[in-house]
Amino acid sequence: MTCKYGGVRVAVLSVHTSPLAQPGTGDAGGMNVYVMQSALHLARRGVDVEIFTRATSSSDEPVVQVAPGVLVRNVVAGPFEGLDKNDLPTQLCAFTAGVLRAEANHEPGHYDIVHSHYWLSGQVGWLARDRWAVPLVHTAHTLAAVKNAALAEGDTPEPPLRAVGEQQVVDEADRLIANTEDEARQLVSLHHADPERIDVVNPGVDLATFRPGSKSAARAALGLDPTALTVAFVGRIQPLKAPDVLLRAVALLPQVHAVIAGGPSGSGLAAPDGLVALAAELGISDRVTFLPPQSRDQLVQVYRAADLVAVPSYSESFGLVAVEAQACGTPVIAAAVGGLPVAVRDGVTGALVAGHDPRRWADGIAALLAGELAPMGEAAVAHASEFSWDRTVDDLLAAYGRAIADYSRTHSRDLGRELSPRRGARRWSRRRGVRA
Repeated sequence: MTCKYGGVRVAVLSVHTSPLAQPGTGDAGGMNVYVMQSALHLARRGVDVEIFTRATSSSDEPVVQVAPGVLVRNVVAGPFEGLDKNDLPTQLCAFTAGVLRAEANHEPGHYDIVHSHYWLSGQVGWLARDRWAVPLVHTAHTLAAVKNAALAEGDTPEPPLRAVGEQQVVDEADRLIANTEDEARQLVSLHHADPERIDVVNPGVDLATFRPGSKSAARAALGLDPTALTVAFVGRIQPLKAPDVLLRAVALLPQVHAVIAGGPSGSGLAAPDGLVALAAELGISDRVTFLPPQSRDQLVQVYRAADLVAVPSYSESFGLVAVEAQACGTPVIAAAVGGLPVAVRDGVTGALVAGHDPRRWADGIAALLAGELAPMGEAAVAHASEFSWDRTVDDLLAAYGRAIADYSRTHSRDLGRELSPRRGARRWSRRRGVRA
């Protein structure tokens, strides 16, 4: 069929983590999945997407064609290795220069919109927006104030620099994308964002990949006991994600086996073997299986193999793992924080737990395992089906359209570019079949 968005170009900025990186390693996680999957689905609508990210290896190709309509540009900014996320503000000037130089190789007016992910990218997007005279759409994914208000014991708070940078981006962005209504309220209450500039867009899940399958086959593939009651954790190994809460809860449940899939990240790098040591300290090493970060196909097997998937995070803007697990037919027990009450229907597709007390988590896990999991799993699949990437992209495109229309109205004078904002709005509107 004819695509009504053909010819529209979006510059996507993801400074601190590449969408090509394996989720569960380093800083790669749900945001990586979001950036890549939304780009692929935008491209299927005829939108050209160029993703700018920081090169982290000398072997990174400058430009990677991921799929028709999706390019990843690896921008050299600082040393390839050894830079922590908190060091990256020192490299924003170099990264911005790389982004602007890439655009300079095109005809003026090449991009119709900039979409930045995370506050570091927002700083770059702010400058690109002013240079290119196109609107900036920003997705925060997480907020420093929210994370600092719910720190795990011993975890490192986000630095003041980040909070200041986030406020600047909120003030400058033409539109803000929030993952949930809860995040939208936080943007207003914590950063005084204009509610009229916020669009709520739930992330999606790849429903063609994450779907129910054989539990016994999945356990055989992973080498797990075919009969053991099994609870899985999937994600980065760091205090924020609270895998230790699951281990302490499992220590109180002698019949339960735990699977931990992921690699150390963030403040978790300070003790990369900390969970292994904790399992030994709790005397449950024989009831815990540790797996490295999993590819998408392998991750499906982890979800299918588990009786329950646990998401005990102290903070989650959405909780993509929870939706992926439910799409595979596995109920989820999750912390009642952030976007997880949206991702999980309490008492229907799993359970929400208030707080992080291991005894409370053990009670919640025991209650679910003692109940009827099959009907809950069926409800989980139905619930997850509401979070498709197609629906996400529908909402993103609507937000992009609003951003361009608003920008056109407020920047009506000729900015001296071959493609003015008003012409950009007309081009976008023609693609959507409406008049600007």
